[in-house]
Amino acid sequence: MKTESEQRKAAAEFADFWKDKGDEKQESQRFWIGLLGDVFGIVSPANYIEFEKRVKLSHTSYIDAYIADTKVLIEQKGAKIDLHKSYEQSDGAVLTPFEQAKRYVSEMKASEKPRWIVVCNFAEFLVYDLETPEAEAEQIFLKDLGKEYYRLQFLIDEKNENIRREEALSIEAGKLVDKLYSAILPQYKELNEKSLRSLNILCVRIVFCLYAEDAGLFATRTAFEDYLKSFNLPNVRKGLIELFKALDTKEAERDQYDETLKPFPYVNGGLFKDENIEIPNFTKEIIDVIVKECAPFNWSEISPTIFGAVFESTLNPETRRKGGMHYTSIQNIHKVIDPLFLDDLEKELETICDTKQAKAKTDKLLKFQEKLGSLKFLDPACGSGNFLTETYLSLRRLENRVISILNNGETVLGFDEFIKVHINQFFGIEINDFAVTVAKTALWIAESQMIAETEAILSQNIDFLPLTTNAFIVEGNALRTDWKTLKPQDGNNDIGGLFAGFTTQVDGTAHEYNYIMGNPPFVGKKEQSKNQKEELVALFPKTVKGVGNLDYVTGWYAKAIELIKNTNTKCAFVSTNSITQGEQVPTLWKYLSEQGLEIDYSWRTFRWDSESTEKAHVHCVIIGFSHNSSSPKKAKIIFDEGGNKNLANHINGYLIDATDVFIENRAKALCNVPKIVYGSMPIDDNHLILSKEEADAVITENPSNEKFIRKYVGGDELLNNGERFCLWLKDASVKELRQSKLISARVQETKDFRSKSSRPQTLKLADTPWLFGEIRQPESPMLAIPKVSSERREYIPIAFVSPEIILNGSTLIVPDATLYEFGVLMSNVHNDWMRVVAGRLETRYQYSGNIVYNNFPWCNPTDEQRFAIEKSAQAILDARANHFSDTLADLYDETFMPADLRKAHRENDKAVMAAYGFKNDMTEADIVGELFKMYEDLTKAQ
Repeated sequence: MKTESEQRKAAAEFADFWKDKGDEKQESQRFWIGLLGDVFGIVSPANYIEFEKRVKLSHTSYIDAYIADTKVLIEQKGAKIDLHKSYEQSDGAVLTPFEQAKRYVSEMKASEKPRWIVVCNFAEFLVYDLETPEAEAEQIFLKDLGKEYYRLQFLIDEKNENIRREEALSIEAGKLVDKLYSAILPQYKELNEKSLRSLNILCVRIVFCLYAEDAGLFATRTAFEDYLKSFNLPNVRKGLIELFKALDTKEAERDQYDETLKPFPYVNGGLFKDENIEIPNFTKEIIDVIVKECAPFNWSEISPTIFGAVFESTLNPETRRKGGMHYTSIQNIHKVIDPLFLDDLEKELETICDTKQAKAKTDKLLKFQEKLGSLKFLDPACGSGNFLTETYLSLRRLENRVISILNNGETVLGFDEFIKVHINQFFGIEINDFAVTVAKTALWIAESQMIAETEAILSQNIDFLPLTTNAFIVEGNALRTDWKTLKPQDGNNDIGGLFAGFTTQVDGTAHEYNYIMGNPPFVGKKEQSKNQKEELVALFPKTVKGVGNLDYVTGWYAKAIELIKNTNTKCAFVSTNSITQGEQVPTLWKYLSEQGLEIDYSWRTFRWDSESTEKAHVHCVIIGFSHNSSSPKKAKIIFDEGGNKNLANHINGYLIDATDVFIENRAKALCNVPKIVYGSMPIDDNHLILSKEEADAVITENPSNEKFIRKYVGGDELLNNGERFCLWLKDASVKELRQSKLISARVQETKDFRSKSSRPQTLKLADTPWLFGEIRQPESPMLAIPKVSSERREYIPIAFVSPEIILNGSTLIVPDATLYEFGVLMSNVHNDWMRVVAGRLETRYQYSGNIVYNNFPWCNPTDEQRFAIEKSAQAILDARANHFSDTLADLYDETFMPADLRKAHRENDKAVMAAYGFKNDMTEADIVGELFKMYEDLTKAQ
């Protein structure tokens, strides 16, 4: 097995050799044998990996490659294949390479089933861990293999110890902090707000000392633990107080005869300034945790980006109660900062490096470095500072590249005179006082690590201590703070509290930011507190209707657009995906566009994993924006969920390339089509609803009761053939109702429930407790649409249902629909429209009559086109009938959709596209763009 340095060198050479190569048929085996042998040092790699492994699907297929020892299945594609897109297979299925690989897994022996699936196109690897199926794929680029080779270590190491080396180290560090916290906590005589805050500060200081000795900032690598061990147990507390005082005192001002404190330099920066924190007596257990568990750990190797968040969540009482350590992955942070500024800076540096004339190149590099040192960044919801920290690290890595080129073997000036990027370029607002503390500490650790890298480039020492720069991070409510001055807008200037001296004090200076970014809190309209509602309402003019329905994150957009008007400042926020869907779009984005907000790039809905022991996740979008007065103008970019980059002319509030169209609630259909209504609502506290066993009991009581029992179908039953029943007593006589004890009891329970309601309409319904509260059941067959459907389906399954079946409120009904309406609604045209304008429940589609159906622009077919749609619609129904034992959920699973049903849908898509005058090669974005134009024309005509 090769050493790490050997692997790193071999990986860089491998990446260079395979750059711009990649024929799937001719070069796949050579590529993987080279990776395993040349990079990772596998002896006889051709015997280690199996190519063209046979697997039986409906026909014999072959897995491209399989590694038995580490249970890795490899799906190899050619260099021009997009790993994130779906492609039609030989059986008609449309699958991504990953979905194609998953088909093989289902047919493999249990002993062979893979832990990992890797899909690769030579230039990119996507790594899926099947033990964590909810997690996003790890994305690794060939060009980065020289520095990220360890992320493919799982190919040869079953335990996968290195695929997330920095992340794992930071999580381990968080666990040690948790042990330290838990050991010290019981020693406080009283547990109150002051003691808990003191404990947090104490833990920060101890961790900083552990980091400092490992990073070589103290005189020796064991200075701190040796200092602790030098005291008898009763004197440890006094010794710590003296140490903290010394770390905040210049060496010249200390007691010159005290030798015990000489290994510790002056730190500055405020970390050790407050001498009044409460420090309890230390026990042997606490000393053992520090000396035997914390000290042996190498704190200098942690990722400050991740560790800051892990540290904060470990010591934050709220997150401790919930359990689990949470942090935003570095990969997700780069989804925000790369297109916002980092991609442009890296391209600028590459262009400079191509300059041939030496003096011109040097001048450009120096100007570029000055530019890096002049940029200012604000995160107005910075938490523990992970966005700011990763941005600082990214800028310093760029600067170190510049320093490396400029140095060229010569000695250069020292830290203050040569390094231009400092943490005082970074500004933040955070409501949690302890998170502020952690954010500044994480930035200091990042600064220390990057100086160490610069030292290696220059082959000379650079003093990190004392700290000479500070990040401007303040404690406060971002929606009540002036972002320009970082001062509270409500008159409360008491920033810092018990962290005074460590939290940045602000003097009202107006700051001009180049970039504003972050991950504001995710709070939906139902979860918002009264104060949060008031904050949102105060940020929007009274003329904007519907602010009460907006997510809390929208307040950050309102604050940002006011700040950046007529400036070149660019912004990017991670946001709940609901602000680009359904009813929020016209409320929010109409106002923002009127204020001049222009979307520069966006990531459409994807899962934003919180890399934690709990793996919590939410569904998000990323929106990069500026004021439309800013220049120069650049091409707009839309990233889809897979990370594919699509250029756009204009990005609207639905995050598609189209004009600013706002689809608002519409009570009546825009076109002349059958109306759509909700299913019937019992409003009965479930007393009129029956299970199969309860329905049988009612019939057993009296067989004539059978006429009162109907199938009761909602979205779930429609999709999965579930069985529920209801009492449908619309035509029952009083005598029949009274004769049945079971029916009478349920009617009485319904009456009691309605009578206790505070809602006037429900109280009135208590007069007729045998009837459903809202009856919308038609007398003829109807179309049923599930309100919620999986986003993994290409088509929302819609079905004709007979009037004997009672449809409930989790379905929508089109009572007078024909084959023509069914065909159009089942088409890709309607489903593409739905995917853009519908709301979402997490990532699932949430169909709405007032938003999706009533605003949908219908085509005007000729008789011939109408007939073609009806014919293809009937073919869909016929194909479903061929598989009568399968549920709609089964039939519309994209992996397993029957070939005849898929063919029928393709023919239906063609027929509907023809009726709209659309070309068959139009993309979803093209189709929706044309539909938006039709919508504009139709609304103008009205």
